[in-house]
Amino acid sequence: MSNPWRGEVSLVVNGQVCVMRLTLGALAGLEAALAEPSLVALVERFEQGRFSSADVLALLKAGLLGGGCPVAPEALDHADIEGGPMAAARAAAELIARAFVVPAS
Repeated sequence: MSNPWRGEVSLVVNGQVCVMRLTLGALAGLEAALAEPSLVALVERFEQGRFSSADVLALLKAGLLGGGCPVAPEALDHADIEGGPMAAARAAAELIARAFVVPAS
């Protein structure tokens, strides 16, 4: 089960529940993959709706890597995602939003 306070988001890939999380390393890889100069620019890109399906896929791959999910990132290109492309896009948006939520103390 995902834990919003740890920035975790669940996604069902090929019938398997995967917990995704954007670690600092995953975010650095995502910045490089999407050619963004900073975390702020990356977040703004998604907030402003300036993202493509390739961006969503890159974000999900980073989240799978950060969450330690056993689904190989390259396998996601051909995977069955429960809920289809819209569920994938929602999970990506939630993932990036949760990466920057400060837990209440």
